[in-house]
Amino acid sequence: MKKQFYSLLGISLLSATWSFAQQQGRILDKSNMRQGEDVEYCITHKKMNELKSNPEFAKQYAKEQAEFENLMLAKKGDNSTTKAVVYTVPVVFHILHDNGSENISKDQIMSALAILNRDYAMLNPDTATVQAPFQSLRSKVDIKFVLATKAPNGACFSGITRTQNAITNDGSNGTAQINAIVAGNDVYNGQWPGNKYMNVYVCKDIGGAAGYTMLPASWSASSMQNGIFILHNYIGNIGTSAEFSSRALTHEVGHWLNLDHVWGGNNNPGSAGCGGTDNVQDTPATQGSTTCNPAANTCSTDNAYWGFDQIDNVENYMDYSYCSKMFTAGQVTRMRTAITVSSTGRANVISAANLTAVGANTPLALCTAKFSTPRTVICAGESITFTDESYNIATGWTWSFTGGSPASSTVQNPTVTYNTPGTYAVQLQATDGSNSNTATIAGYITVLPAGGNLPFYESFEGSMNLNSPNWFVYNGGGSAWTVTNTAAKTGTNSAKLDNFSQSSTGQIDELISGPIDLSSITSGTGVTLSFRYAYRKKTSTNTDLLKVFVTSDCGETWDVRKTLTAATMSGTNTATSAWTPSAADWVTVHVTNVTSTYWNDNFRCKFQASSGGGNNFYIDDINIYSGAPSDNPVTAGLADLETVANINLFPNPADNEVQISFSSQAGNNGIQFYVTDLTGKQLQHHTINANEGNNLVTIATENLSAGTYLIQMIDITGQRTLTFVKK
Repeated sequence: MKKQFYSLLGISLLSATWSFAQQQGRILDKSNMRQGEDVEYCITHKKMNELKSNPEFAKQYAKEQAEFENLMLAKKGDNSTTKAVVYTVPVVFHILHDNGSENISKDQIMSALAILNRDYAMLNPDTATVQAPFQSLRSKVDIKFVLATKAPNGACFSGITRTQNAITNDGSNGTAQINAIVAGNDVYNGQWPGNKYMNVYVCKDIGGAAGYTMLPASWSASSMQNGIFILHNYIGNIGTSAEFSSRALTHEVGHWLNLDHVWGGNNNPGSAGCGGTDNVQDTPATQGSTTCNPAANTCSTDNAYWGFDQIDNVENYMDYSYCSKMFTAGQVTRMRTAITVSSTGRANVISAANLTAVGANTPLALCTAKFSTPRTVICAGESITFTDESYNIATGWTWSFTGGSPASSTVQNPTVTYNTPGTYAVQLQATDGSNSNTATIAGYITVLPAGGNLPFYESFEGSMNLNSPNWFVYNGGGSAWTVTNTAAKTGTNSAKLDNFSQSSTGQIDELISGPIDLSSITSGTGVTLSFRYAYRKKTSTNTDLLKVFVTSDCGETWDVRKTLTAATMSGTNTATSAWTPSAADWVTVHVTNVTSTYWNDNFRCKFQASSGGGNNFYIDDINIYSGAPSDNPVTAGLADLETVANINLFPNPADNEVQISFSSQAGNNGIQFYVTDLTGKQLQHHTINANEGNNLVTIATENLSAGTYLIQMIDITGQRTLTFVKK
């Protein structure tokens, strides 16, 4: 189909247009979904169409459309350029993860790169089975893709960055995801220009799509928005992905090189009838396919080019079929033209000077030893696999795992089991035969102690800190969860997020529990997770969210059990200044869908706040117990009974000992005292039986090094964290 189009992206328009509705209001377009999938396959043209409504964009669009058309006319009928020069594109894979399955392995990334190079060199074995009418049109693109080995600051790196941020779970704003990568990746915190690298952003959610990108444009020439967004399970054909979804990157790179879908410039097969165009002559007119039907002939308007009614090219990479395996010669000409255009930045990407600057044409040697794991916080008894990410080449590995089994290894990617709670260092010495380099990370692996028995009750009394192993705080930037003594439903303390001061929407902040043992739950009792919150909107349009997640595998995977919207939490109430709740503002929530999947000793829960312009969040009285919901805290069946009170620790700072005084309303057997360092490593454990009335506990500190320590005091009513300093 032969009309000409050239699309572009305006940097100045990104903040206004580069967003989807919040996830809770997302409605997927079923006409843009391949059969059997639960995501829209591609939304590139939806992104572009958002821009076309802007007058400033439209003006520049018309100008660049004409420029590109002239270049295409100059190449008309000349496909020999595919045999002349093999262009090299330097690639960076940016992995945006929250320590979940989306933190894909290096091997999966390398499989994606191999598939991309295979398809663009027409070395894919299935190209031999292309239908007879299109055998002569199959064409290799003569573009190869290599990992960049130099960051923008010139530092050697692997071509892969990793950023931990919960915004990987919310792709409603691609700009916010890029900003998280810029600020938090593990290689270089700054811009990775789109006219120097082909940036590929691998996430858990990208707005309900499997992939999307930008068509070439001068407005976005140096912007990081000039990259490719893709789901982790559509990248490569191993790990979290599969052969079925492995061609998504091939498809999106086609868009990055200025190809439309074979039916035209939109994302909906069948929507344009036979009137659409992909601006390529040798792709027959089609309405597009969402299944593999080699005999499909959806249009009879092919005569102008073919001289007869041609069947659809359903095996084209730019269709939505399940059997894509080829580009046509006309598509190749269009892609190779697009990559030589200077104004869009594509020409600079492949220039010799840039390839040298980003390390895409230099011999590989070891410059840095590096390793990663899917997560760094695990429960006792769990195993974790370490992945060697040394770059740019390593042939030998010597590992050391303090506290692990095995304690050492010489395999590239070892699996290690940790049985004892604590925080442990990991060391890797890598070599390429000539060079060696060592990476050591102290306190890299945190092994959590076994969870306490039910009921679990947390009212944040007794400490102004949220510390492991009981609580972990994830701060996506800006404010973070803290303990406050300015508001509470029970006692004087609660957990607070200063959401009023958050500077941007979509900010993710999490309050994450340590392990809690649910193995005693039966189908006869069931389990309830309850908590109390207080919240206000600033204005009626605020879109804040509070979600409750649970896990049965100590945090390897998380599932949403409850979602509270700003409207649900605040109703019509608003507060335009920083807000503190009164006693009447607290609301109790009962989560009753913690099903049998989670009834084990590796259960954890987390509270995730997503900023949407509103006021402060408060949480109190987190309670997990067997049985039906109760409006009062459940503590061993005694509602509202605080058996331990008036807790004091002294002296502080301490020398040879600390003393803890408290009162008990009744005899209290089995109060646990855990002394830990700030990483959660357990140093001492004492059990005492309290008497009714006043009690005094003495704990020796003479063998502790100077520093700050925690004492976890746990009884049937909950847990309290006391902090002291050793001189």
